[in-house]
Amino acid sequence: MNLSALTPLPPSALEGSTDAVARRLLGCTLVSRLGGGVTAGIIVETEAYGSDDPACHAFKGPTARNAAMFMPAGTLYVYRIYGVHHCANVVTGPAGVGEAVLIRALEPVQGQDLMRSRRGVEEDRMLCSGPGKLCAALGIDVAANGSDLFAGPVSLLDAQAAPCEVRVGPRVGVTKAADRHWRFCVAGSRYVSRK
Repeated sequence: MNLSALTPLPPSALEGSTDAVARRLLGCTLVSRLGGGVTAGIIVETEAYGSDDPACHAFKGPTARNAAMFMPAGTLYVYRIYGVHHCANVVTGPAGVGEAVLIRALEPVQGQDLMRSRRGVEEDRMLCSGPGKLCAALGIDVAANGSDLFAGPVSLLDAQAAPCEVRVGPRVGVTKAADRHWRFCVAGSRYVSRK
């Protein structure tokens, strides 16, 4: 894929409700220039976490861990889960409002050899089919937390075309507000984390 032919995601794309932004990010390309190479993938699965959502890290207010969620829309919020894996989120709310979209899965489009060496797997379908997997493949860790997605080493490029069909369902591993169907994925993509 020729990344230089794509346009940066406009800041206006991150305006609106978090669940609408989660849908809007499908088909966009996440690019990482971390760790000595360029890796990229098309976003095929997301989850929304709003400020009034008890499953959201920011629900009880700002902490040292979630401070990036209260930064302006377009900030990268990265956290560690289970003490091992990292998860990358796009902050969507205005400054002071803790909201974000978790990037759950990517279709790898550039730097697959580097991704394979980082992940230790060969099959493209398995490189970025989960939030921890995609962070490992793209070299994203907590050092990138709080960086600007419009000017930082991790960036977003706009979608070339809107997905034909979006599947909607419950978020993965969420026990609070489990009735909110705020998981979105490109229908038919073989790169999503779970069917």
